[in-house]
Amino acid sequence: MQETLDSIRTQVMRHVDSSYYEAPIPRVIISTMTEPTSGMVTIYEPVTCLILQGTKQVAIGDAVIDYDASSYFVASLDLPAVGRVLEASPEKPYVAAALRIDRAILADLIASMDAGAIGSEPPASGQAGFAVAAVTAELLDAWGGLLALLDRPGDIAMLAPMREREILYRLLQGPLGHQLCQIAIEDSRLSRVRRAIAWMRAHYDQALRTAALAEIAGMSGASFHRHFKAATAMSPLQYQKTLRLHAARRLLAGGAEASRTAYSVGYESASQFSREYARAFGAPPSRDAERLRGMGALGAAI
Repeated sequence: MQETLDSIRTQVMRHVDSSYYEAPIPRVIISTMTEPTSGMVTIYEPVTCLILQGTKQVAIGDAVIDYDASSYFVASLDLPAVGRVLEASPEKPYVAAALRIDRAILADLIASMDAGAIGSEPPASGQAGFAVAAVTAELLDAWGGLLALLDRPGDIAMLAPMREREILYRLLQGPLGHQLCQIAIEDSRLSRVRRAIAWMRAHYDQALRTAALAEIAGMSGASFHRHFKAATAMSPLQYQKTLRLHAARRLLAGGAEASRTAYSVGYESASQFSREYARAFGAPPSRDAERLRGMGALGAAI
């Protein structure tokens, strides 16, 4: 498969003009780095990622995942994460492609498939919202077909939908197939957790009431806490704190004053904010803000 990876990467790099490239193919993003990076905060919406060269580490809650071109990543929920590129150089840059997963397309595809064609076993009660699995030749060929449209932009409108469905079809056939199904099933446990997460993302600066979140998810308090932790590798309180810290870092990277940022993201104590920020990102807010602004485009992408 290395020859296929090399071919896809060479083709992609002819079109990439920045470290973060929104491709003309719907829902496709290409990222490149020429050196290892420190932690970059992001929110993974439902997405699948394929590394074409290099190695990446993703920290989500208490879980840390390393993956490279031999594996692919799937996130089934909106997950605050810290990503680090571990292997990259000007001679061998890190190159990765991501496809945002459209729930409507996925649901339509699942409805047309035989249940026996969906890979792996149905998920246990505590289903994780993210995982990695080994790349197959069939999945790589599907990605190659979609990314080949970069060379033929006139064909994107007609062919991209079919090739996107092919990638999703290969993912559904693989060991993460039943996890992907949870994205499309409206009343699955992950979908219920997703409803609570949507509220948390919209109101992260407000006081957290777990009982209210459990009601939004349609679960008992104990069941909600258990399923939330299994899906996100975080408790609801940890998730909210991570959202607040990530929002604060984006504000700081954009030029906000550190002294005001704590209160704007929901903290009542500036000293607590400073301690938790330093613990998460390795430096106090003001010092990290200076570093982020010095990083230019990279800081703006956080």
